[in-house]
Amino acid sequence: MRKLAAGAALIMLTLTAAPAPAAAHTPAGGGGLSPLARQLGKQQLPAGDGWAAAGPGTTGGAAATADQIHVVTSRTELVAALGGNNASNATNATPKIVYVKGTIDGFEGTDGRLLDCTDLADPGYSLDAYLAAYDPAVWGRTTPSGPVEQARVRSVANQTRHTQINVGANTTIIGLRGARLTGMTLMIDRVSNVIVRNITFDDARDCFPAWSPTDGDTGNWNSQYDQISVRRSENVWVDHNTFTDGDNPDSAQPSYFGRPYQVHDGSLDITHTASLVTASWNRFDGRDKLMLIGSSNTVGPDVDRLKVTLHHNLFDGSLQRLPRVRFGQVDIYNNAYRLGGDGYEYAIGVGVQSAVYAENNHFTLGAGLSAADLLYDWGGTAITTRGNWVRPAGGPARPVDLVSAYNAVRDPDLSPDAGWTPALRHGPVLPAPLVPLVVGPLAGADRLPL
Repeated sequence: MRKLAAGAALIMLTLTAAPAPAAAHTPAGGGGLSPLARQLGKQQLPAGDGWAAAGPGTTGGAAATADQIHVVTSRTELVAALGGNNASNATNATPKIVYVKGTIDGFEGTDGRLLDCTDLADPGYSLDAYLAAYDPAVWGRTTPSGPVEQARVRSVANQTRHTQINVGANTTIIGLRGARLTGMTLMIDRVSNVIVRNITFDDARDCFPAWSPTDGDTGNWNSQYDQISVRRSENVWVDHNTFTDGDNPDSAQPSYFGRPYQVHDGSLDITHTASLVTASWNRFDGRDKLMLIGSSNTVGPDVDRLKVTLHHNLFDGSLQRLPRVRFGQVDIYNNAYRLGGDGYEYAIGVGVQSAVYAENNHFTLGAGLSAADLLYDWGGTAITTRGNWVRPAGGPARPVDLVSAYNAVRDPDLSPDAGWTPALRHGPVLPAPLVPLVVGPLAGADRLPL
């Protein structure tokens, strides 16, 4: 117990260590900030802390001048702090620190009124019209086309302009205690050097899901909006956030055409040649599709990209993509998994040319699950697994060779050697039995002293 307490203390020192705070100032957007809040807003990714520490490292908005430090309480203020125009904010590379205070709703209009899906819908679209037009019994199993589908696409464009918030380079977005972004996507696209910390992301819902009749044996509904989307970007640190669907889970949605009407996509997707990302100390609660690393099986630009580190995250009750990986060298260590429940599919997806290194993770399994259910072959060939422990329902935790457990019941076999060894890790790697004891209480939003 003394060793555990000492380890936890060392970790907390690591979490709060930061450069000396800047001189006192009054941030734009109103309201003073405590000295510790200013210090954490300036904090940079520690040297060696995962792939995001490669190259120039990740400093976010640490170089922000006093006039580029903002406290925001509304969507309008958030857009203004990020540059003033959501359509062009992605090109704003001025160093900036944005503190989120309270709840900001992506569906908030410029007048402060909350919009709903009907406000964003094209006049030619309604769900009833869409269901009538593309019922497989009438339409068949071909991709929807024609006026109603075109109206849905225009509706998606309307929602994207409003609920997708574009983030520029050299930016830190950090939540004060209780900060929440709901109904919103943070889009980090074609930029570098971004930090996102201490925020609860809640219900990034799609008002206009698409019916995909050839997705799977009977078709599926697919939605568009992630809670954070990292595309074509480098040096991104996502730390101490909580990702949830809140009171609007996919399990509560109706079924249409015999399939669940899915209104959520990923929590943190890293795609389209993005690379050098570290996700640490986050909590993912009860979601379906969580983290997609690599967006296509096509060999091309993604090769030698998609380098991601996941450490000290809590995956609690989520169903799949924890993560699903294509191409990338992905280091997964010291994460805690609590898995099970209706709809569970797999934890780590081994995709085309992926090179996953999974070390000292801890898996707690619900009834009916075994270690053989943790990996899934999405066209990959190899994964390195070392030092992982599994606690089955009703049994004690024990070390398990995840590849051997998978190969014992699945074909074709996966190779146990992904061909590389991670070099970028900050601080001690915990023994797997300690992981749930440390990660459980410390991962997620509102764990930093803000």
